[in-house]
Amino acid sequence: MFLLQEVMNLIGKGIRLDQVAREMLHLLSEIVGLNRGRIVLQDPDGEGYRIAHSYGLTREEVDRGRYAPGEGITGRVIQDGHLIIVQDIDKDPTFLGRAVERTTLPQDAVSFLALPIRVDQRTVGAIACHRIRHRERALSDDLTILRIIATLIGQLLTLNERVEQKTRALEEHNDMLARELRIKRARYGIIGTSPALLRALAQVEKVANATASVLLLGDSGTGKELFARALHLASPRRGKPFIKVNCAAIPETLFESELFGHERGAFTGAVEARAGWFEQASDGTIFLDEIGEMPALLQTKLLRTLQEGTVVRLGGKREIRVDMRLVAATNRDLAGDVAQGRFREDLFYRLNVIPITLPPLAGRRGDIPDLVLHFLTRANQENQRNVNLTQAAIAHLARQQWPGNIRQLANFIERTVLLSSEGVLDVDDLRPMLGDAARTSIALPGSMERDFLAAPMATIRPYLSADSHGHEQLRLALAQAGGNKTRAAQRLGLTERQFSYRWRKLQSTP
Repeated sequence: MFLLQEVMNLIGKGIRLDQVAREMLHLLSEIVGLNRGRIVLQDPDGEGYRIAHSYGLTREEVDRGRYAPGEGITGRVIQDGHLIIVQDIDKDPTFLGRAVERTTLPQDAVSFLALPIRVDQRTVGAIACHRIRHRERALSDDLTILRIIATLIGQLLTLNERVEQKTRALEEHNDMLARELRIKRARYGIIGTSPALLRALAQVEKVANATASVLLLGDSGTGKELFARALHLASPRRGKPFIKVNCAAIPETLFESELFGHERGAFTGAVEARAGWFEQASDGTIFLDEIGEMPALLQTKLLRTLQEGTVVRLGGKREIRVDMRLVAATNRDLAGDVAQGRFREDLFYRLNVIPITLPPLAGRRGDIPDLVLHFLTRANQENQRNVNLTQAAIAHLARQQWPGNIRQLANFIERTVLLSSEGVLDVDDLRPMLGDAARTSIALPGSMERDFLAAPMATIRPYLSADSHGHEQLRLALAQAGGNKTRAAQRLGLTERQFSYRWRKLQSTP
């Protein structure tokens, strides 16, 4: 009973057989005297069965413990699924003695006990041990304990198998979700896989079907417009207008006219009536960037529009009903502006129904390589250039602080493409262009540095023969680039035209 209690305590600490098997066999040896115990299971690396867990056996003895079904005592137990008792191993010709040599055992008569281990009514292995034949305790008592242990092992294997099945199913499901997420990010134009970015994107999709106002918070250049568009594309309004307004770029004298529209003759130059941005966004989404820059008078009018769902044009007298989803964004501390009287408190609470904070680039540093390749591809295409970066150069860019976030990185890459000759740029080529950013670099974790430097991206060789790359190289590069031919070409040091020519040639080859 003490042995079984200890075994159950072991199982309570973990259900994986490799965590508890050796200690179970240890207890059998120390408490009951069933020595040199071994658990024999199917060999994952080949045919037959081998000793998977043991106690009291040397490494050489474990390595010798390999059996085919029906071979020796152990093999027969596994093949037939029945208990076998060898009363005296010296007198049984079918006992192989393969794992443990007789000279290492006591001189007295030694027995060998082997019992089948079953999972779902099928024999998957055996548990076996040596026993001094002449003992005070009855053999039947030892067999009872071994049967219980064999049953527990079978149950552990069953649980392990089911956990592995569940784990595989979850991994497949996660892979499917990851693929769907990549498709969604591609649809939204959002690049990256960092946890902080995915959390923000998950929040966007969670509230996409609602009508409440959303306030995007974060530093300048973190991609607030992209997230606002993602919110629009994920919502039922996706087929309707998406109007974006930069409040910081509108002169104060034109603010009311731009947002709410005007009637003919409302002011000098108003020769005809014009619908404002709110009217144009009706049934769709309006994105007000830098909302903190809105003048106080317009804040009052905006609050009325949000509360009543109507606008009154400048110089007009009738209310025009509008149905639009408002997404606002700011890099300012609106709560602080409210406290100092620079922003209406009631409007702040009306806007701040669903706040979503976007991570700075420094908080998603692992996304920088993908962003660099994205901006590099875009800049090359727009400017008809063929500039590339080495892996070390990309790792160097990932070490920079980028206080201007994604916008700063995108501008830097475009400037680099425009100012560089066609070819491959290394770290030394980038340092003069980085300026202040180079003086604020940080150390990357070793694993991230190795990942960047090990990335399979070759240098550019503009003039190569038509058969310079084989079929397998082209396929592999395209797979690594996620089906993007431009990125695949960069990985192989080709222009997009060179890659496309080789790819078409590959497709036409029977």
